[in-house]
Amino acid sequence: MQTSRRQFLQWGLTSTLLLQAPLSLAEKLKQPPRHIAFDNLHTGEKLELTYWENGFYQTDALKQLNYILRDHRTDEQMPIDRHLIDLLNVLHTKVASNSPFQIISGYRSSQTNSMLRKTSDGVAKKSLHMVGKAIDVRLADVDLAQLRQAALELNVGGVGYYPKSNFIHLDTGRPRHWQG
Repeated sequence: MQTSRRQFLQWGLTSTLLLQAPLSLAEKLKQPPRHIAFDNLHTGEKLELTYWENGFYQTDALKQLNYILRDHRTDEQMPIDRHLIDLLNVLHTKVASNSPFQIISGYRSSQTNSMLRKTSDGVAKKSLHMVGKAIDVRLADVDLAQLRQAALELNVGGVGYYPKSNFIHLDTGRPRHWQG
């Protein structure tokens, strides 16, 4: 998909962070740290950390993120796309939330994805969850419709809206949206 200059400029700072435009080390060092917080509804685990600081992603923090976003059914982990974490960080700031993201689904093994396809509607055969590029979340202090709208305004990746199940799907695939 070809992006017009106008579309690129509309993305502004948000997409610059998400696309990781080449920056000098001095420019990276000037950027503020990036934080994220999660509450895994399936395991009861909570995590709050700084995952990017002093111009670099923090290796130990990324390992902790991979762990909390693991497939809770199989305990398998996958490296989570850093752009997905950046997207969540930007979205959290955009909606001015004070709550952690509540995790409905992070990484999914192919075994779990196959099982969910048999028991649920709307589970993609080649889901981006299986490659660490998708997450299903909500925020306790933000109306779901408002969270969805804020995600759509970022125009980065996929946004699925599941009001009956009380979550939104976010991914780092091509920009698109749907309602489940």
